[in-house]
Amino acid sequence: MALEIEQFMCRSDNFGILIHDAETGETALIDAPEERAILEAVERTGWRPTMILTTHHHPDHVEANLALKERFGLAIVGPAAEAPRIPGIDRKVREGDTVRVGRQEARVIETPGHTAGHVSYHFADAGVAFTADTLFSLGCGRLFECKPPVMLASLRKLAALPLDTVIHCGHEYTEANARFALSIDPTNSALKERAAKVSRLRAEGKPTLPTTLAAEMATNPFLRWHDPVIRRNLGMENASDEAVFTEIRKRKDIF
Repeated sequence: MALEIEQFMCRSDNFGILIHDAETGETALIDAPEERAILEAVERTGWRPTMILTTHHHPDHVEANLALKERFGLAIVGPAAEAPRIPGIDRKVREGDTVRVGRQEARVIETPGHTAGHVSYHFADAGVAFTADTLFSLGCGRLFECKPPVMLASLRKLAALPLDTVIHCGHEYTEANARFALSIDPTNSALKERAAKVSRLRAEGKPTLPTTLAAEMATNPFLRWHDPVIRRNLGMENASDEAVFTEIRKRKDIF
């Protein structure tokens, strides 16, 4: 059976996510941004969580850890590199470790950049990856704790996943990201079409996620450091991948 996913809004722009293995009934949360919204989702679905898969230590991803642990007695999994900063952590995971939610298995991928210990979770059989604040729809996370080469290496890992992988991210940033993407890749027809679709969805109050890796590879400038058109637009035709990525991130920071 496929992994069932309930995506919902938390706080102002965070996504909350419940994942459920229908065969065993086991349920996990991807991060814990807000207790109230999560409890409403649990009530709506009837899925009682037994685990939180934490991606990184930022408060808007771990705020409800302890309250949910007290309420449900759940286990908290999170990156070993950030363990002291993750409330209630029970299990510390590293690159290549696996985590099971019922019969569904996720591989832990270390994806530092936004924070120094950020991890993503890839459920290969279900064809889905939870990338939180590393890879966004049409963007990537701000570099709060690492230099650009670290984030570039993390994005290369994610770009190597199967193209049909469904991507769930941590925030609803797609519309703003699309505006920036068009500023450096204005002739990309796939990007223009996608930006128009995103605008329609947001005007209707609908989420722009999930996305797919194929869509991101075609339209997300942070996965297109190699693209000759973007390089020409930046005046960096012969620059290194690292230099191009660094310039794109720099421009987004002040956009």
